[in-house]
Amino acid sequence: MKNIFLLFLCFFSLSCSNKKVEQVDIKEKPLPTLVDGRYNVAFLIMDGTFNTELTAPFDIFQHTIFRKNIKAMNVFTVANTNEAVTTFEGMRILPDYNYLKDKLPKIDILVVPSAEHHLDTDLDDTKMIDFVKQAAKDASFITSHCDGAFVLAKAGLLKDKISTTFPSDIDKMRETFPGLDIRKEVLFVHDGNVITSAGGAKSFEAALYLCEYLYGKEIAKSLAGGLVLDWNLENVPHLIVD
Repeated sequence: MKNIFLLFLCFFSLSCSNKKVEQVDIKEKPLPTLVDGRYNVAFLIMDGTFNTELTAPFDIFQHTIFRKNIKAMNVFTVANTNEAVTTFEGMRILPDYNYLKDKLPKIDILVVPSAEHHLDTDLDDTKMIDFVKQAAKDASFITSHCDGAFVLAKAGLLKDKISTTFPSDIDKMRETFPGLDIRKEVLFVHDGNVITSAGGAKSFEAALYLCEYLYGKEIAKSLAGGLVLDWNLENVPHLIVD
């Protein structure tokens, strides 16, 4: 009798355990809250994304929600997976949207941070390149930081435009895309609706420039001050193509 009772307890315990697992499996993925009337800003992430080129513009843009009387920004991440991606420096990030499966909100600003393989294998990822092409069709701005410019070039978004990238990769980009006009000695280039930046810590400058373009100098200086950054566009080597 004692053995039968123990078997019953084991069966009951396993049944409850399985029910708990089922509840976790069917739980819907939480999505970010997107406030109406704001710019929707999508950050394209993947394994090997570099922290600074992601977090610098993310910080600047996210802080727009704390400024009054402007059209602030909803910031979110997109990737080709629902699983966490691991940055080059080891940070694990759970993407907000899977661009291969989820219904995406309208993207007003697309940000392409640099990633470890943007000079080689990532450029063979046709689904990722197609996503960038499609997002760019309706976006008001497409921006890249560091080697994210290689992705924009592969997607055909830099044709007939002037651009830049990480200083030591400019020659490589010229070799890979010989028809493009790629400039040295500038930290960012704004040509049409595309902004490309040298990346690294200078990703802050490119993001602040876009905020100054959208909101004016005082808002940009306020955003910079909130992150203890000095901001004066006149002190930043850049190129704006009329």
